Parts: sequence; C-alpha cells; structure tokens
Amino acid sequence: MAIKRLEHIGVMVKDMELSIDFYTNVLGFITKGKVDHPNGQIKLAFLGFNDCEETELELIQGYHDQLPAEGKVHHLALTVDNIEVEYERLKELDVTFIEKEITILPDGARYIFFTGPDGEWIELFESKK
Repeated sequence: MAIKRLEHIGVMVKDMELSIDFYTNVLGFITKGKVDHPNGQIKLAFLGFNDCEETELELIQGYHDQLPAEGKVHHLALTVDNIEVEYERLKELDVTFIEKEITILPDGARYIFFTGPDGEWIELFESKK
C-alpha cells in the first residue's frame, strides 16, 4: 500500500479571514498557503506550525457552511506518491468515489475524494511540493 501519512484535516468555515486570525493569533498556527479552488467558489487556506512534514489544517470557505457544529470537519486527506495508481487500486476494491475525475489545483497538487464505510469523506492527495 502506498499511503504514507495523514496529509491534512479540512474544516469548513464561514469567514476565512476571521478563521485564519483565530488559528494564527489565538492558537499559534502559521498560514502556509492560500489558494482559490478552480471552481471559483471555494477558497482554501493551509495552516501549520512550520514543519514541512506535518499534518496541516485546511480551512475551506464557500462549500457547505450551513452544517451543524459537529459536522464542520469535512474530510481527512492521505498523502500518496502516485494518485492514479491508488485511484485504480481502490476502484478494484469497489471503493465509492465522490468525484469522477482527479482535480488539479493551480499549484499542481491533485486530489480525489471517496467515501469510507459510514459515508465519511476521505481524500487521496498528491502534492507537488
């Protein structure tokens, strides 16, 4: 199996700047990067503590911000070296994919979502870092 580590945890937020302010000024995170999703509606920010190998916190604005408080954690992401290989392996195991195609972000990172046994969202993530 080629899964290497927990990549990031995605948390949905209503106000990106307010959330970045909270996580950086109150909790001590640093903003490691921001990106607009290719769909033009979703904004993403990645926060951490300066370790390039750490699991990051991803803030997501513009998705489903009306979920109850207990539903704000959106997904968990797993780092892979070759997303196509893992995608094909999981398809052969009858994993249910949420998306039909791998998404490519402006920075070259690629991802695709699938569901776990209770419908939880899991992401395969291939970074270009």
